[in-house]
Amino acid sequence: MMTGQSRSRSAEIRRANFADVMDFYAPGLKHWQTSEWVPANPRRFLPVSVTGSACALLCDHCQAKVLDGMMPVRAGQDLFALAACLREQGSEGLLVSGGSTRRGGVPLRAHLRHIRRIREELGMKVVVHSGLVSPELAAGLAASGVDGVMLDVIGSDETLRDVCHLDLTVADVDRSLQLLSERGLRIIPHIVLGLHYGRFLGEHRALEMLTRYPVSTLVLVVLVPLVGTPMALVTPPPADEVAEFFATARLAAPSTTINLGCARPHGALKRELDQAAIDLGLNGIAYPAEGTIEYARSRGLTPRLFEYCCSLVWSEAQEAHLAGLAVTK
Repeated sequence: MMTGQSRSRSAEIRRANFADVMDFYAPGLKHWQTSEWVPANPRRFLPVSVTGSACALLCDHCQAKVLDGMMPVRAGQDLFALAACLREQGSEGLLVSGGSTRRGGVPLRAHLRHIRRIREELGMKVVVHSGLVSPELAAGLAASGVDGVMLDVIGSDETLRDVCHLDLTVADVDRSLQLLSERGLRIIPHIVLGLHYGRFLGEHRALEMLTRYPVSTLVLVVLVPLVGTPMALVTPPPADEVAEFFATARLAAPSTTINLGCARPHGALKRELDQAAIDLGLNGIAYPAEGTIEYARSRGLTPRLFEYCCSLVWSEAQEAHLAGLAVTK
């Protein structure tokens, strides 16, 4: 149970390590606006799926439904051609993702040769959701010049097996983090809170793993039960348990940017979680609930608004800090 002391301590740590600003994000992953913020260019940052709507895993929490909202790389079209088309329509950045293979990774290798051209010729930012990586994929990602690599970090063998249908262990997840770190890539891990059918199982182990690597930005998201999946009727984890993890994460990674990402339940729970993220020392929130921007202002934080992914903010000082960190095991 979170105490007043831990709540106060997490806020103090944030003030000691970061400026008094709160960052808010609205990428074009979905239609969104509030009375406080109407994005000027909803196409500024868009998601792309290299597998269309196909996924070999069909995890219990997703069943590939998140792929439906992504731009597919169609047969006969390459990633650069799609990016060029989107650039003409006003896009400035891409999240390159897709369905998973049976080994837990997104099949990106055939598309990596286009990423440097997209960045250099089109002037676009590119982050990828890789899933678990092989040495070859890690090397290819580094050679591509990609702006960052996202992956879900799962700290429970049981969750990997029962939710994600993977015949892998937490050691395989840790190995992916090590491979990405050894290649000097910007690592943007996500932890899904309540992924094991609405209850915590492995989240703290995942956090402990991450503290051993030079993480660029840690993104926390919360299970959203989706219609048509085996978790459709699951109750998300309670707000107090999620808030406690916010504080724990801030204490464990005092100088790491920690953001509350796109996925979390709507309604009153979303407002409560957004306010907890502000009070407990997180740095940013994607798609803030109504009133959240003003709430940040009332807490002495200056809001900053970005129309792209919450993985894409880092400072020159942070880059220098990451470059100087060695991998520890």
